[in-house]
Amino acid sequence: MWILLGIVIVLGLWVMSMYNKLVSLKNRVQEGWSGIDVQLKRRYDLIPNLVNTVKGYAAHESGTLEKVIQARNMAMAAGSNGDVNAQAQAENALSGTLKSLFALAENYPDLKANTSFLQLQNTLGEIEESLSNARRYYNALVRDNNTAVEAFPSNLIANQFNFGKFDFFEIDNAAERDNPVVQF
Repeated sequence: MWILLGIVIVLGLWVMSMYNKLVSLKNRVQEGWSGIDVQLKRRYDLIPNLVNTVKGYAAHESGTLEKVIQARNMAMAAGSNGDVNAQAQAENALSGTLKSLFALAENYPDLKANTSFLQLQNTLGEIEESLSNARRYYNALVRDNNTAVEAFPSNLIANQFNFGKFDFFEIDNAAERDNPVVQF
């Protein structure tokens, strides 16, 4: 009788431990996502200032500027539904339009020398670095969570209490994954 009671207690403690571990992992993934969200908000807030600064120097380049604003708005909308894959695609599109904005600036020496533009460009670079770090942190947490949800024996508890896997925040465009070719 005591042996059976001991086994039930040990099993109960194990289930409780696994459950708490899965809850902790889920909460850490959500915290990691909020870190990405903060950096994205900083970037969204900076883009209108950047576009307005460029507008003053390159008014006839309105197509590029409109694409940047449209990509920003699409990225903001994609983040509202909680779909990590849609958010990642929209963010990749936004990054591409920002690259075209900075490429556009190369054609305007006065703009490249403008202190406001340079400051905004540096700030955006810092935000992109912080965003990159937040993505790495989030993806590491997702990896840990997904491993716990799939690995035996914790998967028994995960399935029983509906703990699920999370999607990684990753690049969908295969061309962006390739190493760039540099020719002189």
